[in-house]
Amino acid sequence: MFKFKISYKSQTTRARLGRIITHRGVIETPVFMPVGTQATVKSLFPEILKELGYRIILSNTYHLYLRPGADLISNLGGLHNFMQWERHILTDSGGFQVYSLAQFRKITEEGVIFKSHIDGSEHFFTPIKSLEVQKKLGSDIVMVLDTCIPYPCSYEETRHLTELTHRWAIESKKYWQRHPTETQALFGIVQGGMFEDLRKWSTEFLVELGFDGYAIGGLSVGEPFELRNTMIEVNTALLPEDKPRYLMGVGTPLDIVEAVIRGVDMFDCVLPTRNARRGTVFTSKGLLNIRNAEYKKDESPLDENCSCYTCRKFSRAYLRHLLHTKELLAYPLLTLHNLFYYAKLMEQIRKAILEDSLIELKKELEGYYNNSQKGG
Repeated sequence: MFKFKISYKSQTTRARLGRIITHRGVIETPVFMPVGTQATVKSLFPEILKELGYRIILSNTYHLYLRPGADLISNLGGLHNFMQWERHILTDSGGFQVYSLAQFRKITEEGVIFKSHIDGSEHFFTPIKSLEVQKKLGSDIVMVLDTCIPYPCSYEETRHLTELTHRWAIESKKYWQRHPTETQALFGIVQGGMFEDLRKWSTEFLVELGFDGYAIGGLSVGEPFELRNTMIEVNTALLPEDKPRYLMGVGTPLDIVEAVIRGVDMFDCVLPTRNARRGTVFTSKGLLNIRNAEYKKDESPLDENCSCYTCRKFSRAYLRHLLHTKELLAYPLLTLHNLFYYAKLMEQIRKAILEDSLIELKKELEGYYNNSQKGG
């Protein structure tokens, strides 16, 4: 069972409020998905994620396929049971990881040959192989295998790689029709690089095939902020109203608001968790690097406007001390704060859509986050 229902459309932008309904429950959109690449959101207990209000996280097919292996996870009751997370899971097909490990892979018409970044062993991922692995994992939302296109990239190469994505999408859809399931939804991924005509072509092609939802792929790969927004607009104008739209790998708070204004419903990004481990936190006044010397004796919380556990209990001085001494407690405390911030941000966004004040929220965030801060 997979349904998407729009409950409200903005009067001033393309933004909308929606609900994804599955056998596991309801996800309110727009939604942010914390990244749990290897069956864990780094340093946090699943119970904390639940307390923060998250109803869906992302895990990665490529990494879980390499270790501990899809068969092992399947034999242990599937990914939900394996990681003790009974809420929703979306699994990325592995396409982006293969893209980011370019020195280890070769793209062919049939799929991707890649060498493991762990031990150098060679593997062959086809569209069907990716789906077979994701079926074994038992995720709720499954992504088709695609070719993530680098930036910059020539028109000819972009068209070739987009066409390959389309052929793989056809294979994936046919496989899915032969192996139907009531508990997993299949999302297609739009490509087309930074060319409007190719983006339109890819969107129309995938919509014609028919998927449960659609991802906007190939963005947040180094392109200018304004160009990304243009490509998002091209895609959302053509994607069906009654299906969720997922912008992959984005992003900063400003990135997310800009995309919501253009009609996007779902997001994932490593930024809040990765930044936390490096000492950078999101606050109501913008980014703060807790490693800086100015916080050595600072008794104030990370953010005086934040009510998360970390801000209620600990000072900047203490958190800086934990980082500088490499104490492990630093990582869950800072990660908790950043994911608390993102959860509250999504609540703000949903409220602003309902009140048609999203443009005002965007202007507020522009004062704290500049366009050069990338997602990814």
